[in-house]
Amino acid sequence: MRKLYSTLFFLCTIAYTTAQKINWITFEEAVVQNEKQPKQFIIDVYTDWCGYCKKMDRETYDNKHIISYINKNFYAVKLDAEQKEDISYQGKIYKFVNKGRRGYHEFAVSLLQGKMSYPSTIFLNKEEVLLQNIPGYLEPKMMEKVLVFFGEEKYANQEWPAFEKEFKSKL
Repeated sequence: MRKLYSTLFFLCTIAYTTAQKINWITFEEAVVQNEKQPKQFIIDVYTDWCGYCKKMDRETYDNKHIISYINKNFYAVKLDAEQKEDISYQGKIYKFVNKGRRGYHEFAVSLLQGKMSYPSTIFLNKEEVLLQNIPGYLEPKMMEKVLVFFGEEKYANQEWPAFEKEFKSKL
C-alpha cells in the first residue's frame, strides 16, 4: 500500500511540474522575436510587494485557457516596475531610479504613462505601439474578454461595448 501511495505521489508531482505555464520572456527578447515573427505583446507590470499582483498570478495567469490563449497569440512579458536591470529599447536606455522607499524603473513609467498602478496589463500591437493600459486586478473572465479583444484585433473595427455584448466566454 505504501508503494502505491508513493507511486501516486510521484505521478501527481510529475503532472504538476509539467503543467502548462505562460511563456514569460523579457521585453528585449520579445522585441527580437517580434522582428522574426510579429505578434502582439501583453506586458504584466507588477511589483514583488503587490498582493493583487500575486493574486493575479495565482488565479488569472494560472488558468489553463488563459495560459493557452496568451502563449498562442502574444509575446508575454513580465515587467517588475522596480527592477534594477537596465532595459534598452529604440536607442534609449531605461534605468532604475532610486527614489523614496523603493524607487521605480523608467521603462515602467513610460509604459504606464506615469500612472503607476499595480498590477497593470499593457497591450502593444505588432508594431510595438501602445494599444491599452489596463490598471488593476483582472479576474479570469474579464482577462479572457480583454485577451480576445486585443488578440483578435477586434479593437480595429469594433467598440468595446459592442464587443463585450456579443462576447461568448469559453471559461
